[in-house]
Amino acid sequence: QVQLVESGGGLVQPGGSLRLSCAASGMLFRIYTMGWYRQAPGKQRELVATITTGSSTNYADSVKGRFTISRDNAKNTVYLQMNSLKPEDTAVYYCNADGPRGAFWGQGTQVTVSS
Repeated sequence: QVQLVESGGGLVQPGGSLRLSCAASGMLFRIYTMGWYRQAPGKQRELVATITTGSSTNYADSVKGRFTISRDNAKNTVYLQMNSLKPEDTAVYYCNADGPRGAFWGQGTQVTVSS
């Protein structure tokens, strides 16, 4: 079955950086649009960034210029490089795959930005 496993979350100070990874299995990775979403306490899940099969990217306005999404089809992995982190970036970050067999989600990884 399809599995998406996120890693790389943690505690970081404001202004710091983290890189999230999402390793996919059980799917033909290269034909799926991949995305990162996040959900802060008491808030709805929101889009952070997506990357298509042709590597076109889309970002939420709140992260433009600070976050970069990328994919490595040879490794079945999507990344989210997060720089200049702010306390408001604190959330559980979820990996998403959207393609011919539907949409799939990872279990999430916690990112906490605090001094």
